[in-house]
Amino acid sequence: MLAGTVLGTGALAAPARAQQAVTGTESWVTAWTGSAQGPYPVGNPSAQPNQSFAFPDAAEGARDQTFRLVLRPDLWGHRARLRFTNAFGTRPLRIGGVHAGLQYGGAALLPGSNRTVLFNGAAEATIPPGGQLWTDAVELPFAAEADAALLMGRKLAVSFHVMGSSGPMTWHAKALQTSYVSPPGSGAHGAEEGEAAFPFSTASWFFLDAVDMAAPRGTPVVLCFGDSITDGTASTMNGDDRWPDVLSRRLHAALGNRVAVVNAGIGGNQVVGPAEYGPQKPFPGGPSALARLERDIISLSGIRTVVWLEGTNDFSRNGNASFEAVRDGMRQGVERLRAAIPGIRVVGATVTPALGSSSPAHGHAEQDEKRRQLNAFIREGGLFDAVVDFDAATRDPATGGLKPEMVPDSTTGAAGDRLHPNRAGYLAMGMSVPPEAVLPKG
Repeated sequence: MLAGTVLGTGALAAPARAQQAVTGTESWVTAWTGSAQGPYPVGNPSAQPNQSFAFPDAAEGARDQTFRLVLRPDLWGHRARLRFTNAFGTRPLRIGGVHAGLQYGGAALLPGSNRTVLFNGAAEATIPPGGQLWTDAVELPFAAEADAALLMGRKLAVSFHVMGSSGPMTWHAKALQTSYVSPPGSGAHGAEEGEAAFPFSTASWFFLDAVDMAAPRGTPVVLCFGDSITDGTASTMNGDDRWPDVLSRRLHAALGNRVAVVNAGIGGNQVVGPAEYGPQKPFPGGPSALARLERDIISLSGIRTVVWLEGTNDFSRNGNASFEAVRDGMRQGVERLRAAIPGIRVVGATVTPALGSSSPAHGHAEQDEKRRQLNAFIREGGLFDAVVDFDAATRDPATGGLKPEMVPDSTTGAAGDRLHPNRAGYLAMGMSVPPEAVLPKG
């Protein structure tokens, strides 16, 4: 497949995975993901600013305005490519004026770092409803010239102009990262390195769901797959302290720029529910884990390990799934992953406690009983290549709920919900992962 080819939802696996080669010694490696969960505003954002000035009409979506999305690549390379998505759109999405640069602060870029990004040699492209599109490769001279270690933790700013009205916007609600938007009708501003054109902020990502970097062939990617506890609810806004972030820093300390950890969590996600999902029938937790395996894991570049933490929402009053349904769903998912990606390592993570949660859908005894059944299966069922015991890292033996120090919310400073661990909880989770459990063998 040539860069710039538009893909519909039914043609992802072979074409997307065929783009591995960059040079004889390099390959594309997934450096960042922001799983598309549905049409704005359906979802579970955290610390979201008022969006009514940037997007006055959700049905019309973005209108002739520029996004400057800020994200942290987990691995840097001298060349990158971007994947744009219209997965939940109902109109063709016209985008142009795409640029990628190094964030300086706020919506401002490091002078001289901004680079034009093209689609099969063209400055703009149209993505049909349900489709997605890779850009051409773009050189990042600042990454080639700098010591890679000096860029770790720095953030990439991806700017693009939505031409006309987008209609329903495909988004990832819970970015926990501030990005920026120009006013409706303001036109293309992606080439500008200053911040004056971007008065509005958002705590979500729109239309962009993956970034690849060129890296030495064989560089492993560890993908963290799950719900809001992987997505990072109650971690710190702009703090990069979700448990996958903690794990990333540990692995980079040992391996340098020769590994990537990416986050494919969606707040509210379930293993087996909902039974159907689409632009006309959205659900705050996005499509089921089984429905998004192809898009969010199999079609990505260089995935060698998947750490799967999920089940809480299936057992909530919103999901009402049986233990058996979730167990069988996990078996099906692992089987599909192993069939699609030979040699992939699939790691099961035990589900953290929610007893006593203030959320009306969570915290009841039946949910906890099913959670304990699922954890026993994860530990003893022989399905996974390794097990990470997040339950042991976060559970208070005296109450069966979260440890008290893991309850207060870190994102807004409010009271916690006894469902989502705070920064202290995510730190304990990330520190509890044995590196040998998630790194590929050999």
